[in-house]
Amino acid sequence: MVMGTVKQMDLDALVAARRAEWDRLDALGRARRLSSDEVDELVTRYRAASADLADIKTSAGRSVEGDRLSMILSRARLRLTGAPENVLRQLPRFFVHQLPAALYRVRWTTLAVAVAFVVISSLVAFWVSGDPAAVAALGSQAQLEQYAKNDFTAYYSENPAAVFAGTVWTNNAWIAAQCVLFGITGLWPVMVLMQNAVSIGQAAAILISFDRGDVFLLHIAPHGLLELTCIFVAGATGLHIFWAWIAPGRRSRGEALAAAGRSLATVAIGLILALALSGLVEGFVTRQPWPWPIKIGIGALALAVFLAYMLVLGRTAARRGETGDLTEYEAGTPRLVAG
Repeated sequence: MVMGTVKQMDLDALVAARRAEWDRLDALGRARRLSSDEVDELVTRYRAASADLADIKTSAGRSVEGDRLSMILSRARLRLTGAPENVLRQLPRFFVHQLPAALYRVRWTTLAVAVAFVVISSLVAFWVSGDPAAVAALGSQAQLEQYAKNDFTAYYSENPAAVFAGTVWTNNAWIAAQCVLFGITGLWPVMVLMQNAVSIGQAAAILISFDRGDVFLLHIAPHGLLELTCIFVAGATGLHIFWAWIAPGRRSRGEALAAAGRSLATVAIGLILALALSGLVEGFVTRQPWPWPIKIGIGALALAVFLAYMLVLGRTAARRGETGDLTEYEAGTPRLVAG
């Protein structure tokens, strides 16, 4: 209680001593035109106010005075730079540094999710296919036979290729986005992954029970290699955001969650593009009467490109200090943490 009072007194003293200088900086930041002397003054006051803000955040944490000074500094920074950075100039940095670094951060969690997914799907497939009662619970004999011998394969060719590719792309992109955006709940990514694992396991069980397990694998493999990997990455990303909220470290939960959200939400954009590629494979390759090694090879090549981007380029970006988060200019002045 005494420490809190001392910090508040220090903050009040600093605000009283610097208020006039901050007001002057605010006035310069709002000015439509500045003389050369005023520009020099703006730079000098900007540096001094930045140091003041660091002192405020380090000693007093989040405060009304600190928020006001942060806004003044943001306006002054924009005044100094003249205009926000061109979005087109940010694209190379996003795709070469930020996105691969964010994907690289979740690599081990992605692997864990993939292993769990495959184990659950396999257990469901072999347990259900080995139990006639469990198979019967999925539908009548006629319905299951129709699905195994016709509907499963017809699904990939019953609609025009472009329409089908667009449909599966939007559906899978929405699933991936949900895992990332609702990752803070912790439960949503797990629920989505479980539902998909069980669904795939049941489909495999039906075909296995009619001795068509090879048909299932051959039709899933071309597009599923990349498509499922993207879903694994989305689930892993959502869990990382959840963990940032559970275990924030030295930062407040709000700050940790904001940083994780900024740096990992970029993954959703990358997955939308990757799922567009898997949608093209599913819509235009899986249905083709080509030899299966060619079709699976195309799918494997698409996966290899994604993994190289995630692991090779991502590792390079991570070594350069990239995390996927915004730059200090884009995100604002950071809070300093001792230790």
